[in-house]
Amino acid sequence: MTLPASPAVKTPGEHPVLTAARQLAPRVTARSEEIETARRLPADLARELAEAGLFRMVVPEAYGGFELHPALVIEAVEELSRADGSTGWCVMIGALTAMCSAWLPEPAARAIYGAPDVITGGVAAPQGRAELVEGGYRVTGRWSWASGSQNCRWLTGGVVVTKDGAPRMVREGIPETRVLLFPIEDVTLHDTWHATGLCGTGSGDMEVRDVFVPADRGLSLVTERPRVDRPLYGLPAFGLLGLGLPAVGLGIARRAIDELTELAHKKKIMPLGRHAIATRPAVQEAVAEAEATLRAARAFLLETVNATYEAATRREVTLRHRAELRLAYTHAMRSSARVVDRMYEAAGGAAVYRSNPLQRCMRDIHVATQHAMVAPPTLELIGSVLLGLEANTAML
Repeated sequence: MTLPASPAVKTPGEHPVLTAARQLAPRVTARSEEIETARRLPADLARELAEAGLFRMVVPEAYGGFELHPALVIEAVEELSRADGSTGWCVMIGALTAMCSAWLPEPAARAIYGAPDVITGGVAAPQGRAELVEGGYRVTGRWSWASGSQNCRWLTGGVVVTKDGAPRMVREGIPETRVLLFPIEDVTLHDTWHATGLCGTGSGDMEVRDVFVPADRGLSLVTERPRVDRPLYGLPAFGLLGLGLPAVGLGIARRAIDELTELAHKKKIMPLGRHAIATRPAVQEAVAEAEATLRAARAFLLETVNATYEAATRREVTLRHRAELRLAYTHAMRSSARVVDRMYEAAGGAAVYRSNPLQRCMRDIHVATQHAMVAPPTLELIGSVLLGLEANTAML
């Protein structure tokens, strides 16, 4: 279908990257089946997205990036996710992984992110081991969910740092972890992504074996401050890293409402088939509730993101800000899943066919909800903070 309500021309004051996302969206939608079948983002489309600046949204201006306000990042990712969930997910991963540029030493940041079309990705979870050696680390590890890795020039991998084979501890019971960057030549990609949804993200495994990584190609989002002192990087590190996740959910949910709305005027009520299902009270109620649920979740997300960014400009981000930001992320993703489910159910049997985009919306959203940063356990930690209880908030 042709997606409505997305102007293809720049509106007054709109950032060029957001304009580019709107202009690319119809072409992305037209290639959805190709993306789904290939189980990865086509290389030419990835290049087009890179040339439009969509992977440089959070790279510092000092390094040639756009350093966008986080609300604009959400809007761009949301727009592309509405067009195709897998494309939005790959842009989200590549764009937010690039926040590493603000934490790396300047020479390394410029070497990696200096090229305007560079795409980085990878996995922050510490699934690798990095033995401390002179000048850096020797790394071995295998990471799952390396989304969009086939089009990346550099990939990140989270590691536990070891010395003489034993984990280095930052304090009792807590090992030192870092995120290291590998050139694609050092990485083996395994084609393991045979998934229920987000099929076109190419989120297979990545592996390195006994690879040397210089110390200046590593960072810690837990113990280190960003080296670029700008408001965007004053956001909570994991809040910035997860910024695009709710945007993917919102975009997929908006697509589901679009698709159900179009279908409701075409599909007839059986058995006589005289009236469209849009005339059914149950369908009308479902659409109304879905619209309210989605817009309320989006409003809460943007309100919280804007408030946290304003606090970051004053260097006054509190634990409460961090908790509410992550609450907004999880709430937006869970609300998006409820919207998609409601639209899928309202469509009836028509939604089960692969030719109907609603079935893909349903599959995509329920893979997106499995991401650890927006999964239900996050609510336990957030609730502990809101209740004033002791909790391990290092990853919040």
